[in-house]
Amino acid sequence: MANTEKQTRCGTVSIVGRPNVGKSTLLNKLIGQKLSITAHKPQTTRHSIIGVKTEAHRQIIYVDTPGIHVDGKRALNQVLNRTASSSLHDVDAVLMLVQAMVWNDDDQRSYELVCKVGTPFYLVVNKVDTVKKKSDLLPYLSNLPQHDALQDVLLISARSGDGIAQLEAAVEGHLPEAPFQFGEDDLTDRSSRFLASEAVREQLTRFLSAELPYSLSVEIEQFEESPTLLRIGAVIWVEKQSQKGIIIGKGGERLKEVGSRARQSMEVLFDCKVFLQMWVRVKEGWADDERALRSLGYEKP
Repeated sequence: MANTEKQTRCGTVSIVGRPNVGKSTLLNKLIGQKLSITAHKPQTTRHSIIGVKTEAHRQIIYVDTPGIHVDGKRALNQVLNRTASSSLHDVDAVLMLVQAMVWNDDDQRSYELVCKVGTPFYLVVNKVDTVKKKSDLLPYLSNLPQHDALQDVLLISARSGDGIAQLEAAVEGHLPEAPFQFGEDDLTDRSSRFLASEAVREQLTRFLSAELPYSLSVEIEQFEESPTLLRIGAVIWVEKQSQKGIIIGKGGERLKEVGSRARQSMEVLFDCKVFLQMWVRVKEGWADDERALRSLGYEKP
């Protein structure tokens, strides 16, 4: 009897680009669930995170990455750049995001890194919905650089979903015949503890980025599951004693608000009730210390 099973296709696609260009928003839209944290601040994403989309006989493993940037002499900035650059290797295709009507030094640096690897890539022009006169896009698009590995230029809005179907169709052409690497119900390779820490950091970034843009990190010390409740204990690390008061706020109100919003986000993510406790502690100079960065879960060089 003939084998009627259809061959599965499975491949990995990296999403790269400068900070704050919409990479995490795109990943969440592609997966259909919030995995990567988002905020209107550069360098919100600090870790590579995988999002898995499985449909019928295809599985696409998307990799969201920290923003590639030129300036940044601190150890944290250097680790983020290395993390993003390493994601360009051993993948089947690359989506390099740029913002419509913008091409700056960070975009150029991202482009040079992508070209150097030589993997098939797409220039994905995001936020086209913000351009009022679409005719203004024509000179911008005509001035985009060319390269042998560049497959096409795609126009999208990651927020609204415009152009996403065409992007997925383009990516599918690069998937090799291969067995699935993840279960059909898997959405990411990251642990629940990691996702919990990111939920807290997202709210901190949104509330405090003007005052503490890159001086805080989150570590989960307690993660206890029961049939009816998830107990989570989170430590917020800062670099200076003075920053501790900024996070806590007057009478503890700011920390309470951050905790309330993070808890609500976790309850949606984990589909259960969450009891969240948070503490703020000082670890001087952690963002300049690679050993401290590794202890806090940042990728090794």
